Amino acid sequence: MARQKASRPASKTAVKKRSGAKAAARSSARKAVKAKARTAAPKKPARRRQRIAISHHREEDFKADGLRAYAKYRDLGIADATHGLAQAHVIRLQGPCDPAEVSKLHFHDVEFQMVYVLKGWVKTYMDGQGETLMKEGSAWTQPPKIKHMILDYSDDVELLEVILPAEFKTVELKA
Repeated sequence: MARQKASRPASKTAVKKRSGAKAAARSSARKAVKAKARTAAPKKPARRRQRIAISHHREEDFKADGLRAYAKYRDLGIADATHGLAQAHVIRLQGPCDPAEVSKLHFHDVEFQMVYVLKGWVKTYMDGQGETLMKEGSAWTQPPKIKHMILDYSDDVELLEVILPAEFKTVELKA
């Protein structure tokens, strides 16, 4: 009599086939993850190359053409040099301070704003901070959309302000 090879029970064969299918599925999944990792992330649009901006102090460069009627602004050429990425200017608040005109609660829709007191002093209010007296040499940042206002300032105050982006919206609020 010929000897027959013992066959595996059907349940073991089914288990073997299923585990082989799982291994193939895992292998395919690994290949897909590796392929995704190899493909480059979507590139951000390239920014235009920035230029050098040099600005020397000239009295005639202070213009009353900015955001506030009680201020004169000296543009430092940063907006043009950065193609709108940032803006920087020196601000002279015109004295004497008239709180009825300057003390208006507002916010700016910006990504970044920093102010440095070059000369004189300015008293500000910022939501969550309260009133603060900023003197020559003081600097502060104003987080995006923070509600704030100027309360008072010296007749000789000059501020350096840096803002991103160069073009932004200002919203005046009811006090």
